[in-house]
Amino acid sequence: MIEEEAGIVFNRQIADKTYHMGLESPRIAAAAKPGQFVMLRVFNGIDPLLRRPLSICRVGGDGIFYLLYRVVGRGTAIMSRAVKGERLSVLGPLGRGFKLPPPGDRSFLVAGGIGIAPLISLSQVVDKDHMAFLVGYRSAAEIIPAEQVGADTSVSIATDDGTAGHRGPVTELLKANVERAGEGRAIVFACGPLPMLKAVAALTSKWNIPCQVSLETSMACGVGACHGCAVKSSSGQKKPYHHVCQDGPVFDADTVDWGRL
Repeated sequence: MIEEEAGIVFNRQIADKTYHMGLESPRIAAAAKPGQFVMLRVFNGIDPLLRRPLSICRVGGDGIFYLLYRVVGRGTAIMSRAVKGERLSVLGPLGRGFKLPPPGDRSFLVAGGIGIAPLISLSQVVDKDHMAFLVGYRSAAEIIPAEQVGADTSVSIATDDGTAGHRGPVTELLKANVERAGEGRAIVFACGPLPMLKAVAALTSKWNIPCQVSLETSMACGVGACHGCAVKSSSGQKKPYHHVCQDGPVFDADTVDWGRL
């Protein structure tokens, strides 16, 4: 874990209320693994007091790591106004990332909206010949241009209103891709809104396919001190609750009590 001030390389809007930021920190970039996150102080003062948890979208060989974020409140609104050359306090990389699949296994990457962020970095290290990258949005206005944020593979799109790609939830794309792939070892990686994750977890349980989910939750500290990010574990686990910042944010789907979320 590293705490330092990172210089903003760029901060640009790429979709409706959605921004892409590059931060220079060779030490954090070198240490980061797919699925990990950082805690970012969006303003060099005490208001707002708490840092914001943000998934690392990808890292570059130039010592830069990249973030995707959506403006949803005061903190991210302040962040959207930051400019090149400013320095922000960053703590990271934090948490447990994705466990990579064995060579030859089929990987299905399923994202909802801004949940594409940690899956971008994952897509760069799994076998692209055995991978399907599926992303769902509410409408075309929210689509994040995958090639602009580091995706170097094709991405299939679903929109709830049918304004781009498949009309319907991204889980329908997942069903179609799994059926088309047929038999063989497979694994699903997912990040996005809770209803989507619940649906993906239910499908993969039915299909008896391993699934790893990256949970998004409110965090105050990011290091396990406040216990504010607890989620109920499924029965049979060693602990009654997971702490997303320390035990996750990536979990095997069958270790989470989805009925309590």
